[in-house]
Amino acid sequence: MTLYCQADGPGDAPVVVLGPSLGTTTGLWAPQLPALTERWRVLRYDLPGHGQSPPPGGGGPLTVGDLAAQVLEVLDAEGVTRFAYAGVSLGGAVGAELALAAPDRVASLVLCCTSPRFGPPESWRERAALVRREGVGPVADTAAGRWFTPGFTGADPYVAMLRATDPAGYAACCDALAAFDATDRLARITAPTLVVAGAEDAPTPPAGHGDVLADRIPGAQLVVVDGAGHLANVERPGPVTDAIVSHLDRTWKGAPA
Repeated sequence: MTLYCQADGPGDAPVVVLGPSLGTTTGLWAPQLPALTERWRVLRYDLPGHGQSPPPGGGGPLTVGDLAAQVLEVLDAEGVTRFAYAGVSLGGAVGAELALAAPDRVASLVLCCTSPRFGPPESWRERAALVRREGVGPVADTAAGRWFTPGFTGADPYVAMLRATDPAGYAACCDALAAFDATDRLARITAPTLVVAGAEDAPTPPAGHGDVLADRIPGAQLVVVDGAGHLANVERPGPVTDAIVSHLDRTWKGAPA
């Protein structure tokens, strides 16, 4: 299958790839787009069955490695050989996998509200079974509470992304999260890495998730954003954007594409 990809910004600028979280689309990164497209060519993609990407086909269970390979296929089709990558949650896991599988291509890495392991596999398999049985409605009904702090009032557009997601695509991505564990491989990541964590992120709190990434990836920097839940780039766009732009300014001014 071919993932949907959207390009913005100067065509001759160095490339930054942005990966979405489970249940969201390219629109997740809209708050960061104006700042990033000033200096970089930005490529955003949709996960299988999300947004404008088709649902996964047949075959075995989807893995994060499969998603990383699909992203590379998109970049190959775009003529992009070397790039920076930033991803939220599942999108961050894809970024870690890319940095491990294609270290010569990932020039800089931002891992936002993500983890080397997303908890017990059984919980993800149970969620996948629920969605295959009842659709995405039950998980959409509780998404705002997982994604944002209680006082946040802007959740509706992001919950709408989840409600529009194909159940087979969502469930397949749950299977990928269930099988993902990069903990013992993090020391092999060579890309300069920024880890961004939301101080009030319930699914992947800084303790046990972001701090593990920062401790085990050589030279990684950890930034904890106050007042932010799981989709920190949406809830606190200012500090998250500033951290990402500062990191990219230091690490990715290289040759375009």
